[in-house]
Amino acid sequence: MVASAAVLGTAATSTMALAASAAPAPKPALSSQDVTTPPSAPVEKVIVTYKAKTAEAGSNAAAKSDAAAKGKETGEKLAFERRLATGAALVDLGGSATKQDVNEVMAAFRADPSVAAVEPDARAYPMAVTPNDTDYAKQWDLFEATGGMNVPAAWDKTTGSGVTVAVIDTGYAAHSDLASNIVSGYDFISDSDTARDDDGRDADPKDEGTWTLAGTCGEDSGASNSSWHGTHVAGTIAAVTNNTKGIAGVAYNAKIQPIRVLGKCGGATSDIADAITWASGGTVPGVPDNVTPAKVINLSLGAPNTSCSTTYQTAITAAVKRGTTVVVSAGNSNANVSTHAPANCANVISVAATNRAGGRSYYSNYGTTIDVSAPGGETRNANDTPGTVTTPENAIYSTLNSGTTVQSTESYKPYQGTSMAAPHIAGLAALLKSAKSTLTPAEIETAIKENARALPGTCTGGCGAGIADAAATVKAVTGSVFTNTSDVRILDNTTVSSSIAVTGRTGNAPAALKVGVDIKHTYRGDLVVDLIAPDGTVRNLKASSASDSADNVLTTYTVDASNEVANGTWKLRVRDVYTGDTGYIDSWSLTF
Repeated sequence: MVASAAVLGTAATSTMALAASAAPAPKPALSSQDVTTPPSAPVEKVIVTYKAKTAEAGSNAAAKSDAAAKGKETGEKLAFERRLATGAALVDLGGSATKQDVNEVMAAFRADPSVAAVEPDARAYPMAVTPNDTDYAKQWDLFEATGGMNVPAAWDKTTGSGVTVAVIDTGYAAHSDLASNIVSGYDFISDSDTARDDDGRDADPKDEGTWTLAGTCGEDSGASNSSWHGTHVAGTIAAVTNNTKGIAGVAYNAKIQPIRVLGKCGGATSDIADAITWASGGTVPGVPDNVTPAKVINLSLGAPNTSCSTTYQTAITAAVKRGTTVVVSAGNSNANVSTHAPANCANVISVAATNRAGGRSYYSNYGTTIDVSAPGGETRNANDTPGTVTTPENAIYSTLNSGTTVQSTESYKPYQGTSMAAPHIAGLAALLKSAKSTLTPAEIETAIKENARALPGTCTGGCGAGIADAAATVKAVTGSVFTNTSDVRILDNTTVSSSIAVTGRTGNAPAALKVGVDIKHTYRGDLVVDLIAPDGTVRNLKASSASDSADNVLTTYTVDASNEVANGTWKLRVRDVYTGDTGYIDSWSLTF
């Protein structure tokens, strides 16, 4: 007997749709007004572009003298800071300056015939706003604080560009809210009757429908309509976003590779294993190589009461070795995941489903080998009559097709299931891989688990590390910057320090901790600069040098702080060991 797998998501209902007001719209990160008029910040520096062949254009000393002269002219404490790559000079205004001060300084530079242009060193701001997709308000799973996955706050850093996610499922039903993010896939169903396309395996992953008549899949099997399951999963991962229609995808600039393995009465382990191999860039006899291998695989499928087979494990292990993260839905049997393949295999991210209240969905599998949880939805309470649908707005809304057997018009519909939870994690994996391409599957899994938050609802049996938090996970892998911009005076033969309180990090500091230092001083050779860790460990960044007569310490040091706990109070200590020159710590930062 050939083992088969089934989809792990169910429709909320075929006749009930989400009301337009079912979920309140989230508060935008920035309003449309904010986009055109970002929050203002005081101007602290100006950028001066000198005309070619002038002394200031080619000499830092001349630019320094000019800044001092303009400072004397305007009554401001101006200082040449550094030369930009464009050749322009960055001039510090000496601390906070009023708008009038800035205007006076810029007027003085503009009046100088040697100056080609002068402009404020203005700040830029993230332009992420609430997507304009018309049904975004229904996607509580992305943005709600209780049961959502905190996805929008990750979009300032990454949207999945450059990453392909293979959806190994029922195939693809054409949908305009997905079309531009679809890349070539494959149909791996080898049995033509199961495939319904009369030719077995081929290069067309079109979903031919999974509908069945009663008794088709066994004496006790009931009749069912086509689910278009793979299209629903794909929409959660990478629906086109900000296109004024439909929904938003978790990793909306990622690509979806539809791979068909589930047809009439499910799919065979042999076909699924070959699909895993091909999707990750491996070779499958008789099948052309995959020209766009996936870095993430989503398997929203499984077989209950089944151990992880050698076939599954071999394919998964090889895929992970090729650098592909494999995400698997835990199953909908309200049972221990240990009895559900391939979620019980090693080297996968096994995903349980949570409801809108942040608790384990009544149907979701559980267990000690669950890695993490994600929104899967719940359209009724556990004690309600099976088959009833009381809260369709609490399911996961995504792309679909309206056909009951063969494809008809594109549509959207709420589904629930661990099948819906897994693509949230696959989308997050794509965000992480896009943000930091060097991440391995093991590092992606660790980051997701370490940055998950505790379930606000209840979970019996084990729900892994908690509900995945997209923003926290992306922030953890891309680095967090902690800064102190308060000036600290450095007098002759004195020792001063400036502190930064680091919070919200997990584990130790990195082996390549970046220490950005901006010290204004008229003779930097006077200075000894140290970094002091929270436990008091001192790391020297700069030694004194009587021969180093240049101004200022403006650089970034790289420190191996991997044996230090990240959280705590870090200090930058500066010692002036000679007489005759003074200055101040302008700012410094730690980048984790």
